[in-house]
Amino acid sequence: MSDSPSTATPSPRPIVCRGLLKIFLGYAPGVGKTFAMLEEAHRRLRRGQDVVVGVIDCKGRPETAEECSDMETIPLSSTGELNVSAILERHPKVVLVDDLEHTNAKGSERPKRWQDVETILNAGIDVLSTVCVQNLESLNDHIRDITGLQIEDTVPDQILHAAGEIELVDVTPRALMNRFERGVVYPAQTQDPSTIAFFREGNLTALREIAMREAAGRVDEDLTAYRKDKKIEKPWATNDRVMICLTPNRNSLRLIRKGWRMGQRLRGEVVAVFVEHSGLSEPESKILKDDFSLAQRLGIKTVTLKGPVGAQLVKYAKENSITQILLGHPDRSRMKDLLKPMLVTELIKELRTVDFTLVAQEVEPPAGH
Repeated sequence: MSDSPSTATPSPRPIVCRGLLKIFLGYAPGVGKTFAMLEEAHRRLRRGQDVVVGVIDCKGRPETAEECSDMETIPLSSTGELNVSAILERHPKVVLVDDLEHTNAKGSERPKRWQDVETILNAGIDVLSTVCVQNLESLNDHIRDITGLQIEDTVPDQILHAAGEIELVDVTPRALMNRFERGVVYPAQTQDPSTIAFFREGNLTALREIAMREAAGRVDEDLTAYRKDKKIEKPWATNDRVMICLTPNRNSLRLIRKGWRMGQRLRGEVVAVFVEHSGLSEPESKILKDDFSLAQRLGIKTVTLKGPVGAQLVKYAKENSITQILLGHPDRSRMKDLLKPMLVTELIKELRTVDFTLVAQEVEPPAGH
């Protein structure tokens, strides 16, 4: 009787955890993103972490070059770009990658630097990187409207939202203009008219506000994720969020304007929510269209939900940390059940930490007036 051949059990592949991405976000070149990244790298080196430089653009600034002179640097690729293969082979704990939005030279394995960074992260290597807010893809048109410049190198917004940490690097617009005028941001001989036009105080002030909003939005995302993870339903009112409960009747425009004014007074976010639980008549559809049009002109986000009215409103309010709810008094429309006493009672019972405002109907003038 012959022995049956033994079958070797293949060893399981090691599970590679994705690396963490930390982004140093600025509102314009010259605010100090790269310098802040290098300072972070030195702190990590002192803690014993294995940190290398993947690519740094010193832009002729001697202080930046000095900061990275004593750090191990991975040689660039044959095309003069980030050498991803060499980084993966070296496999440090952390790699520094400047200018996340950069477009790689022809002949590179990937067209964009942020794609290189994704490859490095997927190999389990942490990345410190830098980017300016004007390079975010979704803001491209907005930035052009502000500065008059079309930004060619962009980064998908999801890269920013997927980062493990974002640090806002900030200086005042006047301080940045002083740096620019002294040739600290770019050498004076390389400053073309479009660059000079970009560094106007109005442009920089607007870009700074956008960067601060992006950073604040990230804080809100982190807070929401934490609340969901800890199953905390009570909203933490770091800022007010106003929810307008829309019904397509003659007073809905009044409700929207009231909600917008409340949001302005509280300096909070405003959203108009409509719950579709049955078909709309032609007049109601027209009213709803006008409602959404007004909301858009006022910059109010609109959301349409489907399902049981009370349950959908409660769910949305809890998931989005709503702190204020506006309701309109019922009229004779077929949607008046949205505000019938039983439903209002349900909302108040389920949303005990939310403030409610019931907006009065517009008073019709007496006949003959």
